[in-house]
Amino acid sequence: MHPAPHVLLLEDDPAIARTVCYALERDGIRCTHSLLIADARQQWASQRFNALLLDVGLPDGNGLDWCRQLRAGGSTAPMLVLSARGEEMDRVLGLELGADDYLTKPFSPRELVARTRALLRRSQEFSKQNPALSSTDQALAAPFFIVDEAGQRIRLQGTLLDLTRREYQLLCTLLAASGRILSRDHLLNAVWGIDSDSSDRTVDTHIKTLRAKLRAAAPDSDFITTHRGMGYSLRLPGAAAKG
Repeated sequence: MHPAPHVLLLEDDPAIARTVCYALERDGIRCTHSLLIADARQQWASQRFNALLLDVGLPDGNGLDWCRQLRAGGSTAPMLVLSARGEEMDRVLGLELGADDYLTKPFSPRELVARTRALLRRSQEFSKQNPALSSTDQALAAPFFIVDEAGQRIRLQGTLLDLTRREYQLLCTLLAASGRILSRDHLLNAVWGIDSDSSDRTVDTHIKTLRAKLRAAAPDSDFITTHRGMGYSLRLPGAAAKG
């Protein structure tokens, strides 16, 4: 049997925390609760968690700042932001800083459990099912991209790319289909999952930031091409287009 997934909940409202932990544990998900970012940092460093559920406004800081720091440090763990602020810009900011999902308070414990389950499932499925590059594509990609699947890191011409978890998954998906045009729907399903609430705009935003990071590492190359009304493709220099 596989061990039960273990999540860290960062929430400063004890009543909400009790409700969330009860709902998760009743569904077979272990839950460790922290009231403050300082304690959550210690918990995160001392044991392995499968996901992080974090509030934004906390007595000792902002949850999004810690989310951004974790992503900058290379963490690829699924992260779900819980916030009383539900404006579109707040949600977009949370996703751009590295969160995988965003749930506005007040929320249903049942919905939170479902979203947590979806995050855990997509994370596991992506790591197992992301198609490997063919031998031909590996030979073409080798001078440019080196993918460290175990560490979920990618180097471009020797430079380690500072990618968020979604950017890493997006680039892997594009690399695996290099030369082919992938629709926004295809990228959404492959990276965010078919049950995600994300939209085409989410794909466009992540492509924009990914493209900027690739150009910063290789200013003379433009790997990602936008095909109006169709989607995106990644072209490796010297590779022929595919149907």
